Amino acid sequence: MKKKIVIGPSGSGKSEFSRKLHNILNIPLYSLDNIWWKKDKTHITRDEFDIKLNELLNLDEWIIDGDYSRTYEARMKMCDTIIFLDYPLDVCLKGVESRIGKNRPDMPWVENQFDPEFREWIINWFNNKLPVLKILLDKYKDKKNIIIFKSRNEAEDFLNKICNQKCDNIEKS
Repeated sequence: MKKKIVIGPSGSGKSEFSRKLHNILNIPLYSLDNIWWKKDKTHITRDEFDIKLNELLNLDEWIIDGDYSRTYEARMKMCDTIIFLDYPLDVCLKGVESRIGKNRPDMPWVENQFDPEFREWIINWFNNKLPVLKILLDKYKDKKNIIIFKSRNEAEDFLNKICNQKCDNIEKS
């Protein structure tokens, strides 16, 4: 596993999961939110974003955290592992609510409220983006290592298993 993408709706915990995976595997982590967004809550152009993303995709190792559905296929083509946090809507909404007022390394500002427009965008993700994602996952099912978690506990168990395997390998050497 040298090139991994972590995808899922906002609030699913992609960034937190990716940070933990990065800490275990010591593979460079890149957050698409940090590329797209500026501190003043504006963003770079799509062309600038695509250039920066392509630079990352051509590196030897990475974990790329972020949904950005427009770039699903480009990232899927270049990765070896797709990790999809496939959590229910209520879990994702609670995830966003839990981070209000907290500093996050994957965002250049602190969210002070749960913006109603953002809430609606998350709700619409399940109707608009999820079907596209499922088609792509099916397309790549025989070409990529696809890991789908249905709960935070499943994701945490996976991280613990990787951590334990890594520790076992270190002790054996």
